[in-house]
Amino acid sequence: MFQGLPPLAPFRPRLLKDLRGYNRDKLARDVGAGATVGIVALPLAMAFAIASGLKPEAGLWTAIIAGFLISALGGTSMQIGGPAGAFIVIVYGIVERYGVANLLIATASAGVLLFLLGLFRLGTLVRYVPVSVVIGFTNGIAVLIALSQVRDLLGLEIAKMPGSFFGQMKALAQHLDSFNPFAFALGGLCVLGLFVWPRLWAVDFQFRRQIEKLDRVSALKATSRLPGPVVALVTLTLLAWALSLPVETIGTRFGGIPRGTPAFELPDFSWETVRLLVTPTLTIALLGAIESLLCARVADQLSDAPKHDPNQELMAQGVANAVVPFFGGMPATGTIARTVTNIRSGAASPVAGMVHALTLAAVVLVAAPLAYHIPLAVLAGVLLFVAWNMGEWREFGRLRQFSNHYRLMLLSTFFVTIVFDLTVAVELGLVLAVVLFVRRQSEIFRAEPVARTEQQATYKLYGSLFFGAVAKIDPIVADVERSPTPINVMLDASHMISLDTTGLDALEQLHKAVHKRGGHLGMVGLHAQPRSLIERSGFAGRLNTFQ
Repeated sequence: MFQGLPPLAPFRPRLLKDLRGYNRDKLARDVGAGATVGIVALPLAMAFAIASGLKPEAGLWTAIIAGFLISALGGTSMQIGGPAGAFIVIVYGIVERYGVANLLIATASAGVLLFLLGLFRLGTLVRYVPVSVVIGFTNGIAVLIALSQVRDLLGLEIAKMPGSFFGQMKALAQHLDSFNPFAFALGGLCVLGLFVWPRLWAVDFQFRRQIEKLDRVSALKATSRLPGPVVALVTLTLLAWALSLPVETIGTRFGGIPRGTPAFELPDFSWETVRLLVTPTLTIALLGAIESLLCARVADQLSDAPKHDPNQELMAQGVANAVVPFFGGMPATGTIARTVTNIRSGAASPVAGMVHALTLAAVVLVAAPLAYHIPLAVLAGVLLFVAWNMGEWREFGRLRQFSNHYRLMLLSTFFVTIVFDLTVAVELGLVLAVVLFVRRQSEIFRAEPVARTEQQATYKLYGSLFFGAVAKIDPIVADVERSPTPINVMLDASHMISLDTTGLDALEQLHKAVHKRGGHLGMVGLHAQPRSLIERSGFAGRLNTFQ
């Protein structure tokens, strides 16, 4: 019964392979890289959760639990998992429409779906999403992330931001009179600092040695390795606290971050609720799969580790997303910025990702009360920087180098993502990709006349004769029907690479027209696929010549 089905993907985490031959040197590298990434993840996890309409601890424990599971069970050596900027818009919309409880159910359901995608070896299907669609929705999400942070950047007194693009624009315009210059100054300093920080230390330390003491230069080098978001978070929080600036903080909005592990709670599952959440579930699963596998491909390009296993990676993403909702978490996926940081910090195996999660857990359990004073404007600045780096803005300038098809798919996906939502944008992008591909392939097919007499007409076929190209057979049929005398038609198919059933039906109609006029139809030079279809259909027996 199941003989025709492909075998299920084996559950083989990359960690098991990478632990063979593991030594102290690799452990030291993994601990150093993991600690670095854990510190980088701290402000990002909080910022992503707050921007998604959740409490900051939801992002922190998602980064801890999902980050540990994705590294321990995944199909890559370097990828870091956790809450991602790409989910902000999606999660905020789900919370706005369905509530936090249903977000947890949708996330868990998406986890099950992701696991099944990997189990049934469907990880490679994600690669079929056109790059123009990926760029379009990525840039659209970046714009929406930036827009969602304007409230906290300007310190506007808006109780709850709407989920729609136009609703957010209207709310921002109506509350501009509550502008807080202190919040704007903190957010602006944060953005400026994040842009300047990596460039501040891009100097020739050999020159500095000539004018400064060596120990001070070493201190500068050490300082330059500190992650920019952490430096901005600490310095600007201290500045706001020392000057008692009247700005909203994590403490004033959320009451701080609980100092302890989250409680295990079962969401109120029901079949009716799961049916209601089909669209959010598919959206989370689709975006999680795309983001995680794109991140894995980036990791492959930047490191010497073995290439990732897409099916194992999807199964790990599925386990992580199925587990985190029981601890109040949000959707998780692969994160490019933290993965790149992990690689550049010298990680040797998935152990680095597990250390990153443990480091973050230690920080949260020990220093959670300190988060009370973090200004939301600073976190908004961090997310504005993330949105800028997330978008591939140069692609807009390069559009003139590509075809109108590429421009249409990218721009339509971009604008629909902003105005409507990601699901509609991806659906539209994929439909456009299919339609434009069919059109392009139909333009490639040609039926060119080679010779024509009163009794004989020869045509050469090029390309694929499929449902999108059958109209190009109509002129041959019309020519036969106009002929006052019987006419034989010969089709040279030596350059026809494929044939589908609709194309076969067009050939059948041509045969009927030729036979009605008392002539014969023949085909020569057939390749394997067209020949097989014609023979299996029985059409070969009705042809006068079949070679």
